[in-house]
Amino acid sequence: MMKCGPIAAPKDHEVVFGYVEGENRGNNAMNPPRRRNDPLFWLRDDSRKNPEVIAHLKLEQAYFEERTADIKDFSESIFKEYISHIKETDTSAPYRYDGYTYYTREVEGLSYKIHCRVPLGMTPGKSEDEQVILDENKLAEGKSFCMVHEVKPARPDHNLVAYSVDYVGNEMYTIRFTDNAVTDVVEGTNGQILWGPNASCFFYITKDAAERDYRIWRHIIGRPQSEDVCLYTENDPLFSTAMAISGDGNTLIIGSGSFETTESHLLDLRKGNGHTTLEMVRPREKGVRYDVELHGTETLLILTNKDNCMNGKVVSATRNTPSDWENVIVPHSEDVFIGEIGVFAKFVVLSGRRGGLTRVWAMPVGSDGLFRSGAFLQEVSFDEPVFTAFPVFSHMKMYDTETLRVSYTSMSTPTTWFDLHVVNGTRTIVKVREVLGNFDAKNYTCRRLFATAPDRTKIPLSIVHDVSLDMSKPHPTVLYAYGSYGACVEPEFSVKYLPYLDRGVIYVIAHVRGGGEMGRAWYEVGAKYLTKRNTFSDFIACAEYLIEIGLTTPSQLACEGRSAGGLLIGAVLNMRPDLFRVALAGVPFVDVMTTMCDPSIPLTTGEWEEWGNPNEYKFFDYMNSYSPVDNVRAQDYPHLMIQAGLHDPRVAYWEPAKWASKLRALKTDSNEVLLKMDLESGHFSASDRYRYWREMSFQQAFVLKHLNARTLLRR
Repeated sequence: MMKCGPIAAPKDHEVVFGYVEGENRGNNAMNPPRRRNDPLFWLRDDSRKNPEVIAHLKLEQAYFEERTADIKDFSESIFKEYISHIKETDTSAPYRYDGYTYYTREVEGLSYKIHCRVPLGMTPGKSEDEQVILDENKLAEGKSFCMVHEVKPARPDHNLVAYSVDYVGNEMYTIRFTDNAVTDVVEGTNGQILWGPNASCFFYITKDAAERDYRIWRHIIGRPQSEDVCLYTENDPLFSTAMAISGDGNTLIIGSGSFETTESHLLDLRKGNGHTTLEMVRPREKGVRYDVELHGTETLLILTNKDNCMNGKVVSATRNTPSDWENVIVPHSEDVFIGEIGVFAKFVVLSGRRGGLTRVWAMPVGSDGLFRSGAFLQEVSFDEPVFTAFPVFSHMKMYDTETLRVSYTSMSTPTTWFDLHVVNGTRTIVKVREVLGNFDAKNYTCRRLFATAPDRTKIPLSIVHDVSLDMSKPHPTVLYAYGSYGACVEPEFSVKYLPYLDRGVIYVIAHVRGGGEMGRAWYEVGAKYLTKRNTFSDFIACAEYLIEIGLTTPSQLACEGRSAGGLLIGAVLNMRPDLFRVALAGVPFVDVMTTMCDPSIPLTTGEWEEWGNPNEYKFFDYMNSYSPVDNVRAQDYPHLMIQAGLHDPRVAYWEPAKWASKLRALKTDSNEVLLKMDLESGHFSASDRYRYWREMSFQQAFVLKHLNARTLLRR
């Protein structure tokens, strides 16, 4: 075994950027195209079976095992700490659905969830009342991977229960039925199951060759999948389909959207299983996004960015005139971002952000049964200065409910689920997440600081650490970020922070641009297309700020990101490797140019509205300036652990494999570059909860080893 690790042998391969006859390379593809050599392209194998590729990945596995032998005992200690904090036998927050209370259970020693229910009024978890709907542990027997996406009972009597399962990790799900109540099997779906008003049919989504959600189907119980009726096909490769059921269960809402534009249709389910006529809400218009919910059957509540309302406004319309959006219920605000709405018979719920934090609002229906402009919008209040709160719509199955289910947490406060009575404001705690192992929230403190980016923008930082630390001295620190798609990394509690915090490590989340923490402009204007480099310069500014204020030093600073956050780590390590001692990159999107030019790679064309299209002159040079694989050079890099999955459909395994080889070939230091390639999982790592915690333990042991922070503060 080579001392620095496996380096894949170069093999010439021409990659074409721009026009290619017969391929969709975008509307403005360069012609003549640009060409360049990619000597590691051969690591790509769509079948995942090429012997030469598998042999290289097994070399990576062997090297990883060899180089991590010295932290196996340490990682096992961290794993035991995790287990000591987790209530291994536990029950989820229960919720009502018609005549039952539903919940899941976990049992000590078992890796997967058990889906259960009891008749309404009975106590969840009491064996004499409990009905086990689906035991995932039994599904997983003999399988190296098992991911259940949904478990859905059919109304009105809930006797028929469908579930979707993936045994590979490629996010391709098969729909079956519990207890083999019916023999129907529906294959090749995205995992979502929506029942109609009764148990006679359900709806599902299938993917195209590029693994894009593009068709919506109706399946009639008792008939073969070959007879299913396709209700909608999305032919534009920039768009993907989605679906939902209205609160009263009488309308299927079909959505199709790109990152920038959406369109919706309605299907009236009252007209029976033979009805296929869709009602257009509003034709797609470039740059206009909207989400539709129904109040009753005839009133539409629509969340949209139309008319330059970047942070969203809520309008109402009738089913007869669905594109008339003049009646504004909640106006646009520069200070408040509305991300989601939920409509119930007696109130509407808004979920969004204000001041960089999540917020929840509720608006009761008027005495006339309508929602009107200027009606009182009640914000749910909390005591802590930095927190995370969301409405839990998946628990709110009853359309005529009077209560709103909320999840609340902070970086030092475990999750609490409570029901808020929208009219009188009373709160009923449903469940508090128990953290065992002598955990005491008073031992930790969290706060928010702001770094200054090169363009003087203030970047929020959420920080948590042990209260006993002497903050006049620098300490080992982990800096985490994501920064893409408008997705937010919330300041919420997780057991996975504790092995760091309990060893005197400060954990910091950098809310860099590209996420949506400070509103939609934080993403759309701040770090997308030709402003994407702001994500990386923000992160660098955050690291510099933590060093400048004496919180840490470069020799004590680690960084971490996952998926698009792995792109962030890869780009930053090329730009400022001197700021960090060690880095973690999970399923990192690092081969930006080669991946984004190729429409045959799953999900690529839709991503052109996130990053740009390198087949076009407009984006080629800019994207090339930060693509991690394309900017590796002869310089010192920090210690690095890369985690990837062979069956990942979102970030293909060959991207991190190419990155690891190129780093080893060019870097000028003797620091470690380790690639942990899981040959049995996909993008979201192990499905087995114990295996997942072991993976986390290994990654944290690697970081703590290089930060020289092995010793617990409190023994």
